[in-house]
Amino acid sequence: MSQQPAEQTVDAILRLLKSSGPQSAKALAARLGLTAEGIRQHLAKLGAAGLVSHRDAVRGVGRPKRIWRLTGRGHGRFPDGHSQLMLDLVTAIRDEFGEAGLETLIAAREKQMLAKYGERLAGLDGLGERVRALAALRHEEGYMAEARDDGDGGFLLIENHCPICAAATACQGFCRSELEVFRAALGPDVRVERSEHLLAGARRCAYRIAPV
Repeated sequence: MSQQPAEQTVDAILRLLKSSGPQSAKALAARLGLTAEGIRQHLAKLGAAGLVSHRDAVRGVGRPKRIWRLTGRGHGRFPDGHSQLMLDLVTAIRDEFGEAGLETLIAAREKQMLAKYGERLAGLDGLGERVRALAALRHEEGYMAEARDDGDGGFLLIENHCPICAAATACQGFCRSELEVFRAALGPDVRVERSEHLLAGARRCAYRIAPV
């Protein structure tokens, strides 16, 4: 088993729980190349700090399997895109200019995003290349995004983090707008549907993308 500094291991554990969801200590150990006992010690400390919690899942005969997940405080360790500032701006724009003013702001952001995405995706061959390029763009913007083949001729665009969550919670027009940007950027020959939504209680946002 490889050795690495404790702080680096802690960051790796938190990142894996963020990007891959709840996991056992054994699964985390396999991913990180460390011992399960060593991972359990780190998880115990993270639990004491309020960054992770666990539940015991009973699966057949034998001892329950302990599954670890991030708490709200644990999720807070990841960049939030200056959430309070964004929330204050959304509130101020709504108070000053009403819903129409907020929609104007969202439309302007949508136009800027589409221009940026369209430039990066232009000239790419095949849906897979376009989806991977889109995932790379979103990852650069802080969404911890990845693209996966869904095994059925389509793809999944998965976003494990939302740096504008506070603003999107205050105004779901941001979420609607981003979905429209994806559809426009990927082209009319592609179907894009949101399959998981953070604001609906999922742990992440995910989109199913397939040829029409």
